[in-house]
Amino acid sequence: MALAGSLVLAAVAVPTSVVAAAPATGRGHTADPQDAALDFDSAAYTTITVTVDGRPMSVRWYKEICYVADPVTAAARQPGGPGGGTTTVPDTACGYQSMNVFVPESAFGDQRTPVYFAVDNSGWRASRIRASVTAGTSYSSSTSTVGAALKAGYVFVDVASRSRGLIGADGSAPGKAPAAVVDAKAAVRYLRLNDAAMPGSSERIVVNGTSGGGALVSILGASGNSAEYTPYLAAIGAAGIDARGRSTLRDDVFAVNAYCPITDLGNADIAYEWLYNVLATRDATGSNPSPEDATAIAAQFAAYEKSLGLRNPDGSRLTAATMLDTIEKEVIRSAETYLQADPAHTIPPLGGTFEITSGAPGGTPTTKSYVNDWIDVDTATGTVRSVDMAKYLAFVATQAKLKTTPAFDAVGVHGNTTSGTETDLFGPPTQTYMNYTEYGWNHNDVAGDGSGIDDTGLTWKQYTAKKSTTVDDQVHLINPMDFIGTSADTAPNWYVRHGTRDRDTAFTVSVNLDRALAADPQVRNLNHRLAWNQPHAGNYDVPEAMAWIADTVRKAGNPLAPRPKG
Repeated sequence: MALAGSLVLAAVAVPTSVVAAAPATGRGHTADPQDAALDFDSAAYTTITVTVDGRPMSVRWYKEICYVADPVTAAARQPGGPGGGTTTVPDTACGYQSMNVFVPESAFGDQRTPVYFAVDNSGWRASRIRASVTAGTSYSSSTSTVGAALKAGYVFVDVASRSRGLIGADGSAPGKAPAAVVDAKAAVRYLRLNDAAMPGSSERIVVNGTSGGGALVSILGASGNSAEYTPYLAAIGAAGIDARGRSTLRDDVFAVNAYCPITDLGNADIAYEWLYNVLATRDATGSNPSPEDATAIAAQFAAYEKSLGLRNPDGSRLTAATMLDTIEKEVIRSAETYLQADPAHTIPPLGGTFEITSGAPGGTPTTKSYVNDWIDVDTATGTVRSVDMAKYLAFVATQAKLKTTPAFDAVGVHGNTTSGTETDLFGPPTQTYMNYTEYGWNHNDVAGDGSGIDDTGLTWKQYTAKKSTTVDDQVHLINPMDFIGTSADTAPNWYVRHGTRDRDTAFTVSVNLDRALAADPQVRNLNHRLAWNQPHAGNYDVPEAMAWIADTVRKAGNPLAPRPKG
């Protein structure tokens, strides 16, 4: 079992395999003796009352369930978030590997209702346990996922997990990749272990997340039952790992509900620089402080995109040469879907203005006007006449300033030690950060940070060719693109949204995810779209998303029916 702050990093990929066992039959009847510590206590709840759409509802709250037997102890003082400072963590023993389970009164004895499994890992950061359902609070089912899930009779599970930024009790960084994925899988395994004792069905787990959380649920959904995670699961005492280190439980999920997923991090810089340089968007918007870097990184995109071997719905190949046309078609589909959904929906004419309100949570919102010089619509027919892609990308980059270059792996590059990019998600737990892309690695010039040619004497290709290297395994284990279409048990149902004015990651990332999922025969129900006029955000379409979940659950039938073999 793992010591606090430690991570097992597999240097060699392990073939995907899993021994699928039946769920536990009830409390005290676990699948393996080692799982006894993870039995669910059905009597250990507090009853709270909330209001949903004006009606009171009783909810059973199973508070802060530790879903692993050997949690990693956290330091009492943790980073305070984007605003800086520090915060005191009350539960250092399992505050980052526990979950709150909320059961609405309609689901008290229901073994069939879905489990709505929510993660909160914005920016791929560690997520501490929180009570997302609080006594006396009023919720609207039209705007709140909590309200909508409770009203639908779903069990609502709020899952905490380790990830970047977490400080261990020993001063290490125990949240390095793939910790967040491993923890999410461990939480799923806990639900499977205790399925018969808990309300809700572990065969109907719907995972929801936004941004880094969207990426987390995407890799969780793509990599079901992959044996590559087994050593990591064993290290934290996850359910369903026997004394011989074999998996006896499943961790695949029923459905993925992902918003603006910050995923494919190993290639995210390449996609970002290509998108915002192919039509000179950085130059046009005055946000190109490192033009040589941007050009060099963007130049890698064509080869990367070709390597994926993806196709569009019409059968055409998805390449660098066709990607802009593909994005344009997705933008048009988004606008037309929006216009045709409601007669009250309008898009300003050419020369008109978009009125966009923005602001950080808790701050004072501001509204700015942006001239529509890029999309021409026929309001009468609800159709789009044309889109000027150069002006569209400039609009995206103007209403929200573009990220730095590199956008995701900037720490250590050209002396940069203050960037908030995802570089600290990688490397050993004893090291603050490690560059995880070829460009970031080869251009790191911060002496003594343990990353880059300057400290190792090796280029990225030379370093990752060594069998002992683990950073490339870390990148792999959080990338859904590496598991979709393989022997991993990818979720059969996907709902993915990426806002049309989201500048936080390239549109190519979600387009590639969609095309890869469409080619996977395991995926039966795929609903991907650029969400009209939405920024980098999530859960802005609660009624639509929840209707999709309800319909998907209905079509799937009885979750208690025997699973087909094979």
